[in-house]
Amino acid sequence: MYLLGYDIGSSSVKASLVDAQSGKCLASAFYPKQEAPIISHHSGWAEQDPAMWMGNLKLATADVLAQASERGADARDVKAIGISYQMHGLVCVDKDMNVLRPAIIWCDSRAVPYGGKAFEALGAEWCLSHLLNSPGNFTAAKLAWVKENEPKLYERIWKIMLPGDYIAMRLTGSVCTTVSGLSEGIFWDFQADKPSAELLDYFGFDESILPQRRPTFGVQGTLTAEAAKALGLPEGIPITYRAGDQPNNALSLNVFNPGEIASTAGTSGVVYGVIGEVNYDPLSRVNTFAHVNHTAADPRLGVLLCINGTGILNSWIRRNVAPEGISYVDMNRLAAQAPIGSEGVSILPFGNGAERMLENRETGCSIHGLQFNRHSTSHIIRAAQEGIVFSFQYGIEIMQQMGLKVDKIHAGNANMFLSPIFRETLAGVSGAVIELYDTDGSVGAAKGAGIGAGIYKDNRDAFASLERLALVTPDHEAEYREAYERWKSIITK
Repeated sequence: MYLLGYDIGSSSVKASLVDAQSGKCLASAFYPKQEAPIISHHSGWAEQDPAMWMGNLKLATADVLAQASERGADARDVKAIGISYQMHGLVCVDKDMNVLRPAIIWCDSRAVPYGGKAFEALGAEWCLSHLLNSPGNFTAAKLAWVKENEPKLYERIWKIMLPGDYIAMRLTGSVCTTVSGLSEGIFWDFQADKPSAELLDYFGFDESILPQRRPTFGVQGTLTAEAAKALGLPEGIPITYRAGDQPNNALSLNVFNPGEIASTAGTSGVVYGVIGEVNYDPLSRVNTFAHVNHTAADPRLGVLLCINGTGILNSWIRRNVAPEGISYVDMNRLAAQAPIGSEGVSILPFGNGAERMLENRETGCSIHGLQFNRHSTSHIIRAAQEGIVFSFQYGIEIMQQMGLKVDKIHAGNANMFLSPIFRETLAGVSGAVIELYDTDGSVGAAKGAGIGAGIYKDNRDAFASLERLALVTPDHEAEYREAYERWKSIITK
């Protein structure tokens, strides 16, 4: 018995086949092999053809099934499908389910003024207390741009969808979404526990434009004969799970409960913490969405912090500061020659644009406390990693103000988390235990499907086989806190 998971990213589509009994990934594949193109007709625009996602999904599925077949697995034993997807996109379809225009994806910034005007008109306090976010540059604001700039096309829209909703439509022939999806589009009123009448009225949207709601875990449709033939799968397989990539990343790391945090640290960094009450940051420095297991009776909200200047600083240091040709492993060894706190060197890592955590200030990257006769390359490399961690901690403190109690941080064993200094600094400054796992979004989506299909009784059952690769406990906390407070005093001047 197998579970099939898809992760629909802006760079590629990944598929994984998971053995439901053992919980192990049997096969995985992604397409295209080169980064998928993004259409940008104007500065700040980012669009993709949804048909491209479906084409890559077919290729990834064929590859996975071929690999699985070589190992004796039969496609007829696939029992459920789960979908993870790039968040905040906008797909528009007509009554025949034809796509009307390229999808406006997550990194497109054209809708910023529309969200800003809505935030001002509806009021900051109302938006944050009901929507938990500013309308910002999310799906609702993107649709407002289409309504004003492409009015004839807007009139033809039957339903709008997120990228994962589109893939589910192509697979099942039905159009639906989830509360989590509506919340990431900034359509959901958490006080009223329904789509926001005030937001829809402000933008002039009819509620009928939104898809019907289905549970995050549960049958959301079944594979049509046409889709089954295209994928080489049996007709009737249910789609039983769907979530945006960040909630799904948390699910993949078995993060479901208040006090648990999922974190990634690639080019940019994400801290995603779960809280158990409807709350928001009054300065809107973080985003808050319904987590995969959220209900009105038992709230589970994912508080999302994104830090632009993360691994990109480490790679910049490697190219421009570290000895030529050095590996990241050797960089970590070099950094370890400097003591905790880098003997007074502090680096602000914010050189990749404005940071929402800093109320959209663009402070740039800067080095502080450098002494030419005292400090070396080792100090700078270590201070860069510490500075990235300290930016994470700064954001975690915002989450703590919202009621998040930080006990444990779950992370994939990849990117910056491969660095012992990075891991130890984060544990030391936050006081949290860090658990490292080997998993990814498509495997998580497959296991989410297993929960939704009732194959697993709950997340503990689904992730019982999740192998913890390493455990990092807090140590030298006073030294890390002293270095952090020095760093913090610079950013808060």
